[in-house]
Amino acid sequence: MKADVVVIGAGPAGMMAAYAAAGQGADVLLLEKNEKTGKKLRITGKGRCNLTNNSDVREVMANIPGESRFLYSALTAFPPERVMRFFEDHGLPLKTERGKRVFPQSDQANDVANLMQRLCRESGVSILRAEAKGISLHDGVVSGVKIQDETVSCKACIVCTGGLSYPLTGSTGDGYRFAKAAGHTVTPLRPSLVPLESPDPCCARLQGLSLKNVELRVYENDRLLCREQGEMLFTHFGVSGPLVLSASSRMRHFDRAAYRLEIDLKPALDEKTLDLRIQRDLKKYQNKEFRNALCDLMPHAMIPELVRLTEAPEALRANEVTRETRLRLLRNLKAFPIEVSGTRPYAEAIVTAGGVCTKEINPRSMQSKLISGLYFAGEVLDLDAYTGGFNLQIAWSTGRLAGISAAETCVT
Repeated sequence: MKADVVVIGAGPAGMMAAYAAAGQGADVLLLEKNEKTGKKLRITGKGRCNLTNNSDVREVMANIPGESRFLYSALTAFPPERVMRFFEDHGLPLKTERGKRVFPQSDQANDVANLMQRLCRESGVSILRAEAKGISLHDGVVSGVKIQDETVSCKACIVCTGGLSYPLTGSTGDGYRFAKAAGHTVTPLRPSLVPLESPDPCCARLQGLSLKNVELRVYENDRLLCREQGEMLFTHFGVSGPLVLSASSRMRHFDRAAYRLEIDLKPALDEKTLDLRIQRDLKKYQNKEFRNALCDLMPHAMIPELVRLTEAPEALRANEVTRETRLRLLRNLKAFPIEVSGTRPYAEAIVTAGGVCTKEINPRSMQSKLISGLYFAGEVLDLDAYTGGFNLQIAWSTGRLAGISAAETCVT
């Protein structure tokens, strides 16, 4: 068996790479070890698929921590505007929602995956259900890809195997093994866009409580790292939800830094206004217990935790609340504390941070600087972004550039 280009992994980067390579006239074989293509793509965005962000290249790069400059060529050649046009021109209507997040109008991630699969087949890509076992090299040049009991001869190989997140979708780190075998450096890996664990027992007591329109602040060694408004959720292990997933991508040094969270439960009110509101409620419910006087202010489940943080006596009445107790309540409403001990495992992460070192990859082609004919695209690279469709944008842009570059090498 032989092909000009073998693409390993039929995720978003892999299918885009295969389609782009075939469009340049290359004979392309796309390998996928799962029973269907785009297995992880089909569950992204809770099954809706936030496929890009309706922003310019500068905004995309601002949402990629680390070496975002590496992506300049790939993003400039295939920015969000062109990604959106690509899908719409091929029959998939899109819509832009809050935060410039782009989704298919159908709200079906399957529509994105099925379209990419159809385009690959129509362009002549051969899709083979098989697991790549390794990449054959000869004198520093790719010569084939090993599958089962044979080797597929090829002039170029594009590794699009994803990371370690959602391992049940086939992301088991194969690409890192292939990269290391070829002499590449793989930077330290960690889960990102992932729920956070907390030793604070209040999280378990608040399990299932969803907070909306709050501000989450993240501190790294007591330095404010980021702040964002939105929604979050308490769980038996700690905290989750959109705000927390976004925050986790900025918490990159658990090995040497301490992290903590603060929740502003009333971000629309400054401290003076909120204090007046508290005083009004205490007067309104002056004959009730302190905790019962807070019923108009906070979700019922939060009240015992807030009262506990004021260190007020159990049966304290509203008309007995001292200024000191009231100010303690105010401080905790504006900065409810949550300790953080670490992240949840890869199985619960949306993406993997770390990967094949970008210093060893040519940013204008996605080709290895060490091995001729070896290309990398997507999550397997040491590139990850914040939430909002930016990670899929990386996949589309790097996959397309790798596919075109690999094909040009083979066809010319």
